[in-house]
Amino acid sequence: EVQLVESGGGLVQPGGSLRLSCAASGFTFGSYVMSWVRQAPGKGPEWVSRINSSGNARYYADSVKGRFTISRDNAKNTLYLQMNSLKHEDTAVYYCARGAINSNWSPGSQGTQVTVSS
Repeated sequence: EVQLVESGGGLVQPGGSLRLSCAASGFTFGSYVMSWVRQAPGKGPEWVSRINSSGNARYYADSVKGRFTISRDNAKNTLYLQMNSLKHEDTAVYYCARGAINSNWSPGSQGTQVTVSS
């Protein structure tokens, strides 16, 4: 059974940083593209970032480019999202996902809440 467990969210002031983690199990983590997706209150899912299986190709939404960094540790079956210079509009539940994201994506895990507020 595929299982993804996100952690590391919390309340942070604008300009602050957080590091999210996603522990994966139930599949060969190192063989898959992995993604981060977020969903703000009252809005649809927004793709945030994607990383290839080896970790040497990374892609970002324009809204987070230059502020967020995606990475992975295939030995630990863990995906990360380093978030710097956080803004109010980054407030959302953040989910990790196996594979690339399409318009039919829906959460398969509980996500982790990130709240940016002063």
